[in-house]
Amino acid sequence: MKRREFLGVTCLAAMGPVRRVSGGEGKADKPQREYYELKRYRLKSADKQKLVLDYFRGAAIPALNRIGIARVGVFKMLEGGSFDLYVLLVHNSLESVVAASGLIWSDAEYRKAAESFLNSPKSDAIYERIESSLMLAFEAIPKLEIPTTAASRIFQLRTYESHNSLAARKKIEMFNTGGEIAIFRRTGLNPVFFGESIIGSKLPNLTYMLGFEGIEKKDESWNKFLEHPEWKKLNSNPYYKDTVSNIANILLRPASCSQI
Repeated sequence: MKRREFLGVTCLAAMGPVRRVSGGEGKADKPQREYYELKRYRLKSADKQKLVLDYFRGAAIPALNRIGIARVGVFKMLEGGSFDLYVLLVHNSLESVVAASGLIWSDAEYRKAAESFLNSPKSDAIYERIESSLMLAFEAIPKLEIPTTAASRIFQLRTYESHNSLAARKKIEMFNTGGEIAIFRRTGLNPVFFGESIIGSKLPNLTYMLGFEGIEKKDESWNKFLEHPEWKKLNSNPYYKDTVSNIANILLRPASCSQI
């Protein structure tokens, strides 16, 4: 991004009314890769969770949609008894990532709808903190996919950490050109997104999300994948040895307001 363009984007909110963020221009021979902003709201109770869900339903999601962020995912944790929420924003460009916050704040309709949420007192804070990461979509799956809209659907969010940047690049290559994503698809491990983390904690890492119609489908598909001969061959390739040092695995279900 040119310096002049970057400065212009960051000043949008101060200079004018709400507008849609640009989707940018991609190369004609290659699909434009999306950016994924993943947020985790740390919450202490079911009451606080409800306040955050009400905020997204009534204020944040409509405002984000108005500026061109068309799909907002809001997810509850399926296991562990946590009240935390995960929120996924799908950006068409880096300009969208930079401009979104300012554009939201310049939206009078948003500020009115979110007034009680934004004015919560320090003595009774709604959330503890928000953790955030930014990812660039893989070349092999440049756009978010919604594999199922079943009411029973669940999502699996997995993060692969690597011990250094070379190992991380090899693991991304294993998915992109080594054929692992293709094996995922053939065995029912349905991609939602694959993202290389640009900003966040525990770098270097990659994060991906899979969608299933339910727990049984998830278990069935993983069993098929682990027994698939192409996966066994790929996994035994010494070039990809020791590319992952830790895996975090979280099961999620969409909140009623989620657009994913």
